[in-house]
Amino acid sequence: MPLEFDESRLEDPRAGEEALRGLASAAARVRAARTAAAEADLEVLARDGRPRAVVVLGAGAAATVGDICAAALGPGCPVPVVPVRGYRLPGWVGGPDLVVAVEPPTAGAAPPVPAGEEPPGPPAPAPAPASTIGQIRPSHDAVAACAAEAARRGCRFLAIGPAGGAPAAVAEQFRAPSIALAQVGGPAETPWGAVAALLTAVSRAGVAGPPEGAYDALAERLDRAAMAYGPSVETWDNPAKSAAVEIAGRIPVIGGGTPTALAAAEHWVSRLAAVARYPAVRGGSPELLGDHVSLVGGPFGGSGPRSIFDDPVEDGAVGLRLVLLRDPEEVPEAARDLALAADTAREQGVEVSEYTADEGGPLERAAGLIALTDYATVYVAVAYGTDPLDHTLVVR
Repeated sequence: MPLEFDESRLEDPRAGEEALRGLASAAARVRAARTAAAEADLEVLARDGRPRAVVVLGAGAAATVGDICAAALGPGCPVPVVPVRGYRLPGWVGGPDLVVAVEPPTAGAAPPVPAGEEPPGPPAPAPAPASTIGQIRPSHDAVAACAAEAARRGCRFLAIGPAGGAPAAVAEQFRAPSIALAQVGGPAETPWGAVAALLTAVSRAGVAGPPEGAYDALAERLDRAAMAYGPSVETWDNPAKSAAVEIAGRIPVIGGGTPTALAAAEHWVSRLAAVARYPAVRGGSPELLGDHVSLVGGPFGGSGPRSIFDDPVEDGAVGLRLVLLRDPEEVPEAARDLALAADTAREQGVEVSEYTADEGGPLERAAGLIALTDYATVYVAVAYGTDPLDHTLVVR
């Protein structure tokens, strides 16, 4: 029997409370990560001067960390920040580069590698029975394998994650530094602790990072999000609950016009799949005007202009919804393209949602957009009766 979206579940302040408590601890994770990074022995990262590139390895929620950090450092950063999500380290990565392996505290710790032994390669995955397919989680074996390869190539290496995690084991084996991220608050895979740790480490390696005040502003923005998007706030006054209601029964095409907005869009698509098992499509400007906006004229698009008397949901059919994450720092060309995409969607009968980040630095703007999407994702899971933590169906 297919799951049905039940908006009344959002009225229960205890629904999804563990996952929401974990999201509400995001600001505390930023502060704890900054402390851990300050106490870590990171001088070795700058021993040979500024790195040629910063390569960020991550899976699951950690995969967004590199995107957020690249957006925070901005296009003027002299060192490229390159996220790697694959199974192999790029061939060009070598000694002059800083490779950072990121693992969230909730990912589960791997046993440390005994001294004198090579870190194990990724084990062969065991096939999952059909009855437990909802319990499959992203594998971090690829991150561990790429981390070990980077260390063997002589790269500057840094592990960010739990003390017993696989990246930390690689760092210990090769005598590289690590930043231990403690579990703070409830269980949730949020990127903010790792983002704060990585940007602090990059600054210590000789790459100019955000000013010191940016981290306090980031934590304050996350604290405000926890108040605005919490479960006790009614749907009509809660942008995250409203966002969940708006995309319900629709396949969202999520786009943005800046690196900050695109990082948030990538994160939302990933978390909707992992937390709520809900499909979404990520698009950006200017390609949003090409392949992605053409979707509105296809089988899942609208049927042309609607009148104010039309029911937007007809016969339970699945359609699209264009979701635009707007950034005050959009260049005029991007703003024009996003407006054109929205007009095209509406002309085809596809509804459009727009969420705009508040003014602030790149970290603050990213935090505002990503916090909204994180809370909205949990509410989508709750309203569909899916447990947002163990990804198994909740029997009602």
